Amino acid sequence: MGDVGACWDNAVVERFFGSLKHDWIFKIAQPTREHMKKDVAAYMRYNNLERLHTKNGDQSPINYEKLQLPLERRR
Repeated sequence: MGDVGACWDNAVVERFFGSLKHDWIFKIAQPTREHMKKDVAAYMRYNNLERLHTKNGDQSPINYEKLQLPLERRR
């Protein structure tokens, strides 16, 4: 890992993959590569549409984004 703000330092992606591994992958048996691909896609849908994020005021990313769009249009 590099210095904070370095182009190769991507905390958001690292956080996502950490959650993916902790919440999903290590708790579910992955018998095949295809099964793993489907599980990762399902987790991505869950993470974006349902999972509540404290940084977003306990809202899912999609709901938080929908609330921000009207604010952006006012600028």
